[in-house]
Amino acid sequence: MEGGWSGRGGFLLCLTASLLLQGRTNTFTINCSGFDQHGVDPVAFRTVFKQKDFRPVINYSIPTQVNISFTLSAILEVDAQLQLLTSFLWLDLTWNNPFISWDPEECGHINKLTVTTENLWLPDIFIVESMDVDHTMEGLSAYVTSDGHIVHSKPMRVTSICRLDIFYFPFDQQNCTFTFSSFLYTVENMLLGMEKEVWEIAATSRDIVSTQGQWELLGINKAKPNMSVGSSLFDQIMFYVAIRRRPRRYVINLLVPSSFLVVIDALSFFLPAESENRAPFKITLLLGYNVFLLMMNKLLPVSGTPLISVYFALCLSLMVVSLLETIFITYLLHLANTQPPSMPGWLHSLLLYCTSPKIFCPTAFWKENVGPELTPTHLPGLTEPRELVGKNLEPREADLNGDSGMTKTQLTNLWVQFSHMMDTFLFRLYLLFLASTIITVIVLWNS
Repeated sequence: MEGGWSGRGGFLLCLTASLLLQGRTNTFTINCSGFDQHGVDPVAFRTVFKQKDFRPVINYSIPTQVNISFTLSAILEVDAQLQLLTSFLWLDLTWNNPFISWDPEECGHINKLTVTTENLWLPDIFIVESMDVDHTMEGLSAYVTSDGHIVHSKPMRVTSICRLDIFYFPFDQQNCTFTFSSFLYTVENMLLGMEKEVWEIAATSRDIVSTQGQWELLGINKAKPNMSVGSSLFDQIMFYVAIRRRPRRYVINLLVPSSFLVVIDALSFFLPAESENRAPFKITLLLGYNVFLLMMNKLLPVSGTPLISVYFALCLSLMVVSLLETIFITYLLHLANTQPPSMPGWLHSLLLYCTSPKIFCPTAFWKENVGPELTPTHLPGLTEPRELVGKNLEPREADLNGDSGMTKTQLTNLWVQFSHMMDTFLFRLYLLFLASTIITVIVLWNS
């Protein structure tokens, strides 16, 4: 058994040596007589085709130079949940085969031929980030020139790993990498180079890439690090592909309707506080906003927490706070009209301060609807509380509230005035938080 294996190994060694020696003795010039009359004779390439299982070099100590170029023709899918990028590439590989050579003058001025890849040695170039098997179609051909220069082009559907950051969705930019390397050949056997400049690859890809998709190509850069695996060192070329999402679809379907609903909710504060329609109107807006989020949820990324989701959550929170504010004001008005409690002294002084004509206070917003009896000159308990001390009220004013010296009507008017002041104050506070939220989100999106 051991003798059989040693005999087989010796046979392979002798075969390799014979091919190398044959290559050293031949001039590597293909006899193409009759090509111009009878076409290409496959027999002339038979010796070369027999050597397709070996790296085509005369001296095995010299590495084979393989030049790489590609064209990104389409960005098919970006899966944020699985962190995958699916794209379509046209990969171009070029190298020299010193065993192929002919004189174009003697071969009917034929400078270039197409040869099926099954008859040629092919470099084992792959994409490191690829998560799928390379399903290259069969029957592809390669261009072979008269001086042994081989150009092999093949289409590839590549599903590769890409670290995606969706925080700035839908104004996000992603940077993905395509790293080309060899499976078997180390730097002693194969070196990788560039057939085109990287700016040419980026310009060609930008012109060809599908413009109807969701993503657009920004640019392509490259780096050339080496990859160390154990004691072996592999040459590789890394391309950085920058892509940007087209946000128009999401702005129209997400941001614009959400902004409209929030603006309508802010305008609902101009409805009279005594109106019975303000709270139902805000409830309707809140329900409508929830339905909107449920319908548009399929447009949002399924993983992570993008900034737009935070924005929607803040808008929903502001609408809830707006509804709570309306409930609070409605409760104050109901309390003022049914059984107004005695007003604390500090609140009494605050109303006196805010109703002063020299002070700019939220009461100016609703003052004209309160009536002249609520102005400081007509509120004895508000302007001159000392006048009420020791004053005998008539029987029709016998309904006093404790020791405040004010009738129930006057106390009701004071609480109504306080309710309107709080309504205006909370409305301005609402606008402040809303503006702060919008400005913060815009600044983060533009950063």
